[in-house]
Amino acid sequence: MPPTETAVPGVLEPTALGPSAALGARFGRLRAIGGIWLPAFLVAAILFLCFLWPIIGPVPAPTGGSILNSNLPSFSPGHLFGTDINGNDEWSRLLYGGRASLEVSIAVTAIGLLLGGLLGAFAGYIGGWREGVIMRLFDVLIAFPALVLAVAIAERLGPGEVHTIWALSFFSVPALARIARAATLRVREQNYIVAAGLSGTGHTRMLLRHIMPNILPELMTFALLGMGIVIVLEGALSFLGLGIQAPTPSWGNMIASGQGLLSAQPKFVLLPSAALFITVVCFNLLGESLRARWSAQ
Repeated sequence: MPPTETAVPGVLEPTALGPSAALGARFGRLRAIGGIWLPAFLVAAILFLCFLWPIIGPVPAPTGGSILNSNLPSFSPGHLFGTDINGNDEWSRLLYGGRASLEVSIAVTAIGLLLGGLLGAFAGYIGGWREGVIMRLFDVLIAFPALVLAVAIAERLGPGEVHTIWALSFFSVPALARIARAATLRVREQNYIVAAGLSGTGHTRMLLRHIMPNILPELMTFALLGMGIVIVLEGALSFLGLGIQAPTPSWGNMIASGQGLLSAQPKFVLLPSAALFITVVCFNLLGESLRARWSAQ
């Protein structure tokens, strides 16, 4: 006699719930298989293309092209995506523009992790009036929309990559400080932290040796999510003429310079827009995967 399947009470097979549930279950299994590795691979591929491939690959300079080679179509010999109106290789401009946008995003995130992480951890650990002063200051900065605040600061500092980094840091520092404070409030109640305090460990050693290493994974998770936002903000500033300036390419100023040719040459807008969109999605997927793993642990 063939074995019979016994239904477990309270547990429904995906097929019993209809095609939508079955499709969702299959998607869930695929996402579980990909896990963190698929978005990590995509982010690594983007970083490789933008930072290493222009050095080791056959990529021409993004500026200094000949006007005789202007407006070459895509897949021309030696020019994968053709050239712009100045004869500059469009594929090269995409890679170098991505490098500029990612440099800003990485620098802004690093400043946020360093200053915001330390100040937020200090506020959460020390408490009292010092916590109140630090967090109220950050609350004031967060009260402004990120783009409005970045535009106001960038307009005051002037255009350029360095000024763009400092302008966007006013967004990353308070955001990561609040996350660091919340994580510290949870960590400081752990037994090993209490024991370290009772043993006479100083505040500086407590923060750097015991608290920061334990909140850093959570900070890194949200920092990756924030990198996508920073890339969008940098693109917006460059689009408005307040960020990275031509002839140095960035995805934002490439979109701005190509909008006048949108009807005749839509690739000048679509290519950098697609690159920006894909990069932001990949960083968000990686951050969400890390956050899901962190929450499970």
